[in-house]
Amino acid sequence: MLDDFMVRAALAGIGVTLAAAPLGCFVVWRRMAYFGDATAHAAMLGVALSLTLSTPIFAGVLLVSLLMAVIVSTLSGRGYAMDTLLGVMAHSALAVGLVSVSFLSGVRIDLMAYLFGDILAVGKTDLAIIWGGALVVLIMVGYRWSALLLSTLNPDLALASGISPRREQLVLTIALAIVVAVAIKVVGVLLIVAMLIIPAATARRFSRTPEAMALMAAVIGACASVAGLRFSYHFDSPTGPTIVCVVAFLFIAFNAVHMVIRRMGPRLNNDRRVHE
Repeated sequence: MLDDFMVRAALAGIGVTLAAAPLGCFVVWRRMAYFGDATAHAAMLGVALSLTLSTPIFAGVLLVSLLMAVIVSTLSGRGYAMDTLLGVMAHSALAVGLVSVSFLSGVRIDLMAYLFGDILAVGKTDLAIIWGGALVVLIMVGYRWSALLLSTLNPDLALASGISPRREQLVLTIALAIVVAVAIKVVGVLLIVAMLIIPAATARRFSRTPEAMALMAAVIGACASVAGLRFSYHFDSPTGPTIVCVVAFLFIAFNAVHMVIRRMGPRLNNDRRVHE
C-alpha cells in the first residue's frame, strides 16, 4: 500500500493535521499565531544548517525552531514588544536561511519544496518521521491537557493550583517546534501556520467543549488534506497551497452556515411560539 505515492501523501497530510489540530486550538486560544509564524519561518535556517552539516532536515529544523522559541521567550518583557520582537526574529531567520542556502555549493536545492511543501515526494522514511513526531505531540498535549487548558484560561488560577504557566508555555513551544519540523515536507515553511490556525478557527464556531474543538479541527484538517490532494492531482496545481485553499474554503463555508443559523434561529423560535 505504501508503494503508492498518493497513499503516502494522504497519510502524511493526515499525520500532520492530527498533530496540528490540538496544538492549533491552543495557538488560537492563546493568540499565538505570530509566534507560530516566527517558529515556522526560522525553519528555513534549520534547513540550511542541515544541508551544510549533512544531517537530517528534521533535526536541523527542530533545533533551530526550539532555539528561536527560547530566544523569544528570554527577550520578551525586557523592553521589547512581543509583536515587534517576533517580526524581527521571524523575517531575519527566514532571510538568513534563504541567503545561507544560496551559498551552498554542490547541493541541489528546490527552494519551492521547502517554502510550499512537496507532499507528493514523501517517502517511507519521511512518513515514519511525520507519524512519529505526530505521536509525540499528541502524547505531550494529551498528558498535559488539563494543565495546558487551565493555564490558558486563567494563569493566576493555574499558579494557585500549583501549575506553572511558564512550564506549560514551554510544553507548547516544544510541541510547536516538532509540528513545524514534521510539517515542512507537507505544506512548507510559509504555509505551516495556516494548517495550525484555520482548522481550529473553523471548528471553534461549532464546538461546545475544548475537546470537541480539537477533535473537529483534526477531522476538518484531515478532510482538507485528502481533498486538496485530489484537487491538486486533477488540476495539476501545487499540492501544499491547494490543501490550504481547501481548508480556507471550509472556513468560509462553515462561518457562512453559522451566520445563517444565527439569523434563522430567532425566526424559527418566533414561528414556533406562534403555532403554539
